[in-house]
Amino acid sequence: MQGKVAVLKTRPETVLDDYREVMRLAGYREALSPGLDTVVKLNLSWTKYFPACSSQPWQLEGVLRTLIEDGFEAARLFPVENKTVVTNPVRGARDNRWMPVLEKYGLPFIPLPEVEWVKYPFKSEFLMVDKIFPDGIEIPKMFIGRQIIHLPTVKTHGHTTTTGAIKNSFGGLLKEVRHYAHKNIHEVMVDLVLMQRELHPGVFAVMDGTVCGDGAGPRTMDPKIQNYLLASADSVAVDAVAARMMGFDPMSIPYIRMCHERGLGVGDPRQIEVVGADIAGVNFHFRTKRSLVIFGDQLIRKGFLRPFERLLLHSPLVVWAPFASNLYHDYLWYPIVGKPIIRRFMKTEWGELFQRYGRIGAKRSRAEAIPAD
Repeated sequence: MQGKVAVLKTRPETVLDDYREVMRLAGYREALSPGLDTVVKLNLSWTKYFPACSSQPWQLEGVLRTLIEDGFEAARLFPVENKTVVTNPVRGARDNRWMPVLEKYGLPFIPLPEVEWVKYPFKSEFLMVDKIFPDGIEIPKMFIGRQIIHLPTVKTHGHTTTTGAIKNSFGGLLKEVRHYAHKNIHEVMVDLVLMQRELHPGVFAVMDGTVCGDGAGPRTMDPKIQNYLLASADSVAVDAVAARMMGFDPMSIPYIRMCHERGLGVGDPRQIEVVGADIAGVNFHFRTKRSLVIFGDQLIRKGFLRPFERLLLHSPLVVWAPFASNLYHDYLWYPIVGKPIIRRFMKTEWGELFQRYGRIGAKRSRAEAIPAD
């Protein structure tokens, strides 16, 4: 199924059924087996809710409902997300309203910082990740031998131009210090595909494009309602199709081109089979911008502040970086710029749907939900 991507138009009234259809059109039942444990990898780019920033609650429900309807046992589904130096997965699961969905289907939320991490003896020839972590690459032990389904959103990213299925694995396979990889992020993205090939018997992605993020992603974006869903067993292809829909040439984006050249997926839109909606004329005309935080990060890693990189980002002084990021994102941009955007969004049909998911606590957020080996 390499090179096949399903795309559908949707609306709030039919979105759950449309998730079922897009997954089946993409051949998910050939990519994933109901007889195996399945990791459901959510996407949390911000602890706070901001449209298009993180996995949507209807995205999570649409995927879980489809899996369970098709014979996947709830007890063998493991919804997970990791932390970064600036995000809290448990609060994020609550604020992004994943918890009402998980409780509805009797599932726990598993914060990856609470699970066991082990050094895995990868055999692949990596481009960069083994150089960034020369003492060994630690991964969640629970990922080994389990198939995985990714739940990214359609959005831009200041480090990678676009972000999607491949970048979503970045948050699961690398620990919170994964920001060390930003300097060579495109090479690391290629390595992530190689890592997943060794770890998972099946990989599938279901991407939400109901509300898409334009501009300074992955957080400080301009959310645009586009009403699309995408799915594929080829992470490279679904990222390429999403990039094309956003208005980018996928083969001009280094991580997509490098994956394509290495046969890790299909990145050239001319070689991708798109089923479902006709997207030949679709162009969102998105433009990637860099937030103040990403701009500063790149100045240190690649710009004129590079001589100070080790001091500023690889020493005890690094505590300034998450402090500055939280100050800018949570205490300046979000209340001044973000909240007016959210208020306008909540008046839309997708905003009304988000509010209907309610807000309840993370009653079953426990790593011990993972069965012993």
